Amino acid sequence: MKILLTGANGYIGRRLLPLLVEQRHEVICMVRDPRRFDLPETLKEQVQVVKGDLLQPEGLTQLPQDIEAAYYLVHSMGSGGIDFSSAERMAAENFAAYLNTTAARQIIYLSGISNDQQLSKHLASRRHVEDVLSTARAEVTVLRAAIIIGSGSASFEIIRDLVEKLPVMVTPKWLKSRCQPIAIRDVLFYLTAVLGREDCYGKRFEIGGPNVLTCKEMLLKLAGVRRLRRYIITLPILTPRLSSYWLYFVTSTNYTLARSLVDSLRNDAVVQDQHIQELIPHRCLPYEHAVRLAYTKIEQNSVVSSWKDALVSGTMRLNYMDFIQIPEHGVLTDKQRLKFDRAPEEVLANIWSIGGERGWYKTDFLWRMRGLLDKMVGGVGLRRGRRSPHEVKAGDTIDFWRVLLADTKNGRLLLYAEMKLPGEAWLQFRVCQEADGYYLEQLAAFRPDGLLGRLYWYAVLPFHFIIFGGMAHNIVRYGMAESKPGHLRHNSM
Repeated sequence: MKILLTGANGYIGRRLLPLLVEQRHEVICMVRDPRRFDLPETLKEQVQVVKGDLLQPEGLTQLPQDIEAAYYLVHSMGSGGIDFSSAERMAAENFAAYLNTTAARQIIYLSGISNDQQLSKHLASRRHVEDVLSTARAEVTVLRAAIIIGSGSASFEIIRDLVEKLPVMVTPKWLKSRCQPIAIRDVLFYLTAVLGREDCYGKRFEIGGPNVLTCKEMLLKLAGVRRLRRYIITLPILTPRLSSYWLYFVTSTNYTLARSLVDSLRNDAVVQDQHIQELIPHRCLPYEHAVRLAYTKIEQNSVVSSWKDALVSGTMRLNYMDFIQIPEHGVLTDKQRLKFDRAPEEVLANIWSIGGERGWYKTDFLWRMRGLLDKMVGGVGLRRGRRSPHEVKAGDTIDFWRVLLADTKNGRLLLYAEMKLPGEAWLQFRVCQEADGYYLEQLAAFRPDGLLGRLYWYAVLPFHFIIFGGMAHNIVRYGMAESKPGHLRHNSM
């Protein structure tokens, strides 16, 4: 079949794409910015990528008309500064209008289990999107899922953060709500299994794993898998707002996403309609098995996608790839240039491993302090880490930086700051060869926004002398049996 895949660079879309290609479908991926959609080499010749923004209907006229089915895997939860329910309604309306101009016969939408009378704003929005998509001529197949368990999923990473970082947890009363978590591989199974099946047209299915658990039980069972002893104290005085702030500061999520998740967890998310088992019999993985598989992927450094792939910080511009060239004028810089005497591949490997668990090679406590300050003003903070300890691709996050360019061939890594700043910041690493040997070039650049931006730069300038020079030295020396003296030139203006 010829299929349009929206949300192709999101958590679900990146994992669904290779499965569709493997099943020999012709897939067209719709993304807002093709520059940040880094396709694996094995898929580049088999997939077409088109540009489209569902909030800008005039651009949808350029999309193909001869598609037979479409996956709708977009949502606005976690996007700061906008009314996400209005954005989701508008996007669904524009998509339905576009589909009415095509030959599509089926829309497949991944929604949330929503059986309670009083739904959270997030779940109510998902339900409304179902209704909007149903107005299109194409038949809608809805799959309603609760918490998805898999390496890189927002829900799993939040549960993991809580369990691994807090021996004692003080939690709100909503931890007593019930949920039926489902493994990511089972979600992908159903997404592919309903494709093209006429007996699934116009149907809304609920999917879930075999275990019905409270949120508290999910935390304790994950702790059991990790062989950690954890204690949970429930306090009724923790309001949804306080709970959201608590999640925001303790885990890697942002406040908007934390608030949406807290609101949703007040509703039970348990499968009440088993009809899909009659049409597509399938045994889903138990919760603890799904947790073990997720940790296996993490330990093998084979996390395919992460919730961080999407722009959910609320501080990033959708066109951030426009900043792939550092401006030449009006920019304050800190430059380091260091000659080294070792294989350039080893230095590149160190650059490609920066951030996350390895840290920033110098004064990590200052980086952590900067991350905490960012959290306090509503930024993303430093806890996000990175998708893989050693692999980097455009669009990835590394702590509070977004990867603009990861060019191994030319030895260049370019990061753009996703933290809250009175200006725009870049951090670039380059390994270059000259007549007298190899050099590491490290550049921190900041384009201030008015007087406040300049004051900020000069306020942190003393820390630059401590951080950036030592960071360059340690990048070239990390992993060497014996440190060798380098030649450092420092220029700060």
